[in-house]
Amino acid sequence: MFTAAALVPSPPLLIPELAGGAAAETDELRVASRGVAARLGALATRWTAIGVGRTECEIPATAAGTFRGYGADVRVALSPAASGPDPELPLAALIAGWLRAAAPTETVVDAIIVAEDTSPVYCAELGTRLRDRLEADPQPHGVLVIADGARTLTAKAPGSFDERAPEAQAELDRALDSGDAEYLAELDPVACLDIGIEGRAAWQVLAGLFGGEPSECRTYYRGAPYGVGYHVGMWLP
Repeated sequence: MFTAAALVPSPPLLIPELAGGAAAETDELRVASRGVAARLGALATRWTAIGVGRTECEIPATAAGTFRGYGADVRVALSPAASGPDPELPLAALIAGWLRAAAPTETVVDAIIVAEDTSPVYCAELGTRLRDRLEADPQPHGVLVIADGARTLTAKAPGSFDERAPEAQAELDRALDSGDAEYLAELDPVACLDIGIEGRAAWQVLAGLFGGEPSECRTYYRGAPYGVGYHVGMWLP
């Protein structure tokens, strides 16, 4: 049974040990992200995380990893029975493992990483298949969507400034706030790549997962620290 989708971003700065002097500046984002993970954990202790990476892969709940490659050996696990840390675990899976700590200890997460250039049609099909699989199981399931908005919102942003980015981010924010799955499904992969909306594929899996408007949308954070658009929220079926 599919219960809810929690939406979070993927910056390593979420982890205090990696944020350094910026920890206070990103505290609102961090608190919101852990809060929505706790809410998802109250609804379901079996999660599927959806993120974006260089290549498509599925990561089992037995996986564990470390943020060592990002500057600190902060270890995370996708379940209580996870094995030793995998140094190659994708960032989205690491974020999922870190957020799992905000949920009940028995929470188990498996992850699906979609390639950043995945077609909208494939993303929609993946979301639909995932929904069918979750609904077929009487156990409550939650989905954790890990995706960032535009990374070109200011001159000091990781992708520098793109004059198209503020309007594109505003429309993305509107869609995520209102549950406009149709808008997400129609995001153009080429335009998103140009503007630096790296979470496009994950948002389109979310659109396929719902197949229409959610019954309720909640937004807990919306902002662009360091010139990157981040959203924390929850969609209910």
